[in-house]
Amino acid sequence: MSRTPASLWRVTLPVLACLALTGCSSGAVDASSAAPHTDGSSSGVPDSLDPPKDTGPEGTQKPEKSGKPNPTASPTHVSIPSIGVNSSLMRLGLNEDGTVQVPPADKGMTVGWYTGGTVPGERGAAVLIGHNNTRFGKAVFHDLKKIGKGADIAIRNDRGAEIHFRVTGTETVSKKAFPTEKVYGATNARTLRLITCDGAFDAQGHPVDNLIVYANRS
Repeated sequence: MSRTPASLWRVTLPVLACLALTGCSSGAVDASSAAPHTDGSSSGVPDSLDPPKDTGPEGTQKPEKSGKPNPTASPTHVSIPSIGVNSSLMRLGLNEDGTVQVPPADKGMTVGWYTGGTVPGERGAAVLIGHNNTRFGKAVFHDLKKIGKGADIAIRNDRGAEIHFRVTGTETVSKKAFPTEKVYGATNARTLRLITCDGAFDAQGHPVDNLIVYANRS
């Protein structure tokens, strides 16, 4: 694409544990029907929802046999060989306004893991967010739309273990109709969702859609 619109994914927490991510740009969608944005901000926490345009948005504890808590391992790295993704994982939480943090624009080649969701490999939906493009150029999920069904996604954690997921499908959705429950809703499966911005641009130069990749643990 010849344009590099600013995309900030904004997400708000709906009533349950489901997050709605709002579109990539300065304009965000509200909590009930939002979709993620990817763009720029500061050190993993966008302090502004109006950055340069781009395209693209705790582990629980288990008791050990001794009775002492055994914190769940944290994901530290993701690789998707089929599209050339090889990135460390930064931790993303919530901003003060309830929106989900996204990687800052100057870390466009780094994927973020939303810590309010599931730890990859555990039961539930784990969510990774990455930029498509930023003002600095192509970003880590620029080629995410090329990923195919059955593609391997490998997540390495801080204990050196590697967990693999297989892509089951992809979906492009309007940021005004983000499928919050489908992406963040409770599930007994061990699933992974990757989210970036996609689609045409609105009058302000912001992408109007989100691309969601669905995967299950291999």
